[in-house]
Amino acid sequence: IAWGSSRGPAGENLAPYSFFNVVAVDPPVLMFAPVATTTAPKDTLANAVETEAFVVNVVTADLVESMNASSATLPPDESEFEHAGVTAVEADRVDAPRVAEAKVSFECELYDAIEVGGSTMVLGEVVYAHVDEAVTTEGKLDTEKLDAVGRLAGNWYASTDDRFAIERPP
Repeated sequence: IAWGSSRGPAGENLAPYSFFNVVAVDPPVLMFAPVATTTAPKDTLANAVETEAFVVNVVTADLVESMNASSATLPPDESEFEHAGVTAVEADRVDAPRVAEAKVSFECELYDAIEVGGSTMVLGEVVYAHVDEAVTTEGKLDTEKLDAVGRLAGNWYASTDDRFAIERPP
């Protein structure tokens, strides 16, 4: 889940997006896709396009209730950070807040925004990553320590606590 945080004319914004993935390594680019278009944007989309900056915070099991609370439909000037009970802190490289409690946050500069049907695929180049030492081993992200949460459909979610490894063929 891309828990996107941004800043716009009405203030700070925080919202979850289940359409989320990494799309490139060099340069590092990720995407999330709000079900909205640039002609009728939601706050995060409007802010990302206008300011060309946003943060993607990774949702973990300990933050799932706060993430869900941030999906409430609030007036643009009401803080989803406050509503969800999480702390907004300034990003280091982009003009957007990030979730202090998130174990992993990616600061992004807008790479592109492409309308696809009734959605907009927002591509962000990662310019800085915050990774909590609690989810690292020898200075690298340890996927066995990061209990990320994904959205399946509707009210159904999945955690990443049932992992397995398989060797790729040469």
